[in-house]
This record gives sequence, structure tokens and C-alpha cells, in this order.
Amino acid sequence: MKRILATAGAAAVVLALTSGAALAHPHHHHHGEAAGFLPGFLHPLTGLDHVLAMVAVGIWAALVGGRALVAWPAAFVVTMAVAALAGMAYGGIPVMEIGIALSVVALGLAVALRVRAPLVLGGAVIGLFAIFHGYAHGAELPAATGALGYIAGFALATALLHAAGLALGFLIGRSPGIWASRVAGAGVAAIGIVLLVA
Repeated sequence: MKRILATAGAAAVVLALTSGAALAHPHHHHHGEAAGFLPGFLHPLTGLDHVLAMVAVGIWAALVGGRALVAWPAAFVVTMAVAALAGMAYGGIPVMEIGIALSVVALGLAVALRVRAPLVLGGAVIGLFAIFHGYAHGAELPAATGALGYIAGFALATALLHAAGLALGFLIGRSPGIWASRVAGAGVAAIGIVLLVA
């Protein structure tokens, strides 16, 4: 877990250094942090791509078990929150949406195939995907919304989606055979492909 958090921390430092202007973005007024919390909390819940990816992270972590149960969701949330600063500073980039769709496909396949990734490798992959999601969240910060409240809101929503995925993963893991993970993961991956080509 220390290695995963170190990886997430390193990614956070790099992104923070490249997004120093984020909280001073001229198009956003970062006051009323409490008012920014609700839009931030609702934002991940309004996009199917975000919901599927975040739940899939939890399912995958539950299927792998051990330190991945905490380390992988934590790596996602931390990296995503820092990547949001870059999104606030620089605005939308089309490739981010492609990255988000690819994350849905890849995480769905990881669940379907029950990939037993090493802790650090799995955390690095999840952290990479978190950059796309976090950047998109930051780029879509509503005008006159408090940035810190917004980040806190979507971080909490993401953590709850991960928790839901963990619960589903435990149920899937207890199912006889591997059909449940195959169906769940394949369904997520299929939707990701549709999002990718749409």
C-alpha cells in the first residue's frame, strides 16, 4: 500500500507542478466552497462512463483482495483530485474523453478476466485512468463554483462508488464459478466500446 500511495503521491506532485494556475483560473470564482460541494458530488453520478469505471475499480479490487482493497481506490481518488487542478487550469482536451472510454473498456476486461495484477502495477493503471477522469471533472467546473468544495464533492462521490463496487465485488467473488464476473465485466467493457465509438 505504501508503494501505491507513493506512486499516487508522485503523480500528484507532477500534476500540481503543471497546474499551479488552477485555483486562479480567470473563468471561475472560487468562493463559496460549501456551495461547490453539491455540484461536485453530483458530477460523477451524472455520467455513465464515470459511474461504470469507478464501480469497476471497486469490483476489481475486491476480486484481487488484500491490500488492493484500500490501495487501488485510494490511488484513484488521490490522483483524480490532483488531476482536476490541471483540468481547471487548462480546460477541456478531447483526448481525455477517449481516455475515459478506454478506462471503462479496460477496467471491464480486468473484471471479466479476473486479472490478478500485482499491487503496484494495478495501482499504476488505475492511477493513469484516474488522471483522465479527474482532468475531465476539473475542466467541467461550473462558473462561480468553489474549487475545493467541488473537488471534495466528487472525491466523496467517487469513494462511495468505489465502495459500491467493493460490495458488488465481494458478492461476485462468492458466486459459484466465474460467470458473474464474466457477465459484469463484459457488460462494462461493451458499454465502454459503445462510448468509444459513439
